[in-house]
This record gives sequence, C-alpha cells and structure tokens, in this order.
Amino acid sequence: MKTAAALALAFACGTEQAQAQAQAQDAAAATTAAVLFKGADLALGSKLIEEHRCTACHVRKVGGDGSAIYRPKGRINTPGFLRGMVEQCNTELNLGLFPEEATAVAAVLNRDHYRFK
Repeated sequence: MKTAAALALAFACGTEQAQAQAQAQDAAAATTAAVLFKGADLALGSKLIEEHRCTACHVRKVGGDGSAIYRPKGRINTPGFLRGMVEQCNTELNLGLFPEEATAVAAVLNRDHYRFK
C-alpha cells in the first residue's frame, strides 16, 4: 500500500532516499493496523454494528445494500482514518460507544471491507 505522501515524495524526488522513505511510511501504515486493532473484540464489534443499525444508515446514505459507503477505497486509506470515521459516526449519531467499542467496530470493518495489514 502506497500512501499519497509516500508516492508524491518518491515521484517528485525519484531518489533512492525518497523511495526508502516511501517504503518506511508504507511499513508504518501497515504496522498501524496490527497495532491499532490488536486484541479488538470482533464479536463485540459485529454486535454493535447490528445493534446500532449501521447498515441501515449506510443504505439511507448511499442506497443499495449500503456497502458502497466503503468505496472508493482511497477515501479511507489508513487504519487510523478508518478508526476516526467510526468515531465520527459515534459522535454525530450520539451512539455512546466507548473507545474500545469504536475500535472493535473499526476492526470488523477492516476485516470485512478494508483489509489493512
């Protein structure tokens, strides 16, 4: 996975140093998912998605079965941003999720839709 900043840096400079930096940024992004979602309770995340009717809200927003909300993939391009979007829904809809619950929901979305490593 190439981040926009990493690609821009590598493209603009075209140097080995820039390419090494881009690879380091990619590695950091990949590590982030493993760290961010480590130990997340996937069963709890699935239960919360069902309880809070996330799919129904997504259907109202984008139509169809609601899965189009997860595309284009470039919109949410890091695990941290995915976690932040779950927190945004939590805040906007006043769901009252605790941080570990929001992380559990994000981990389920990552497993089912995004697959950040």
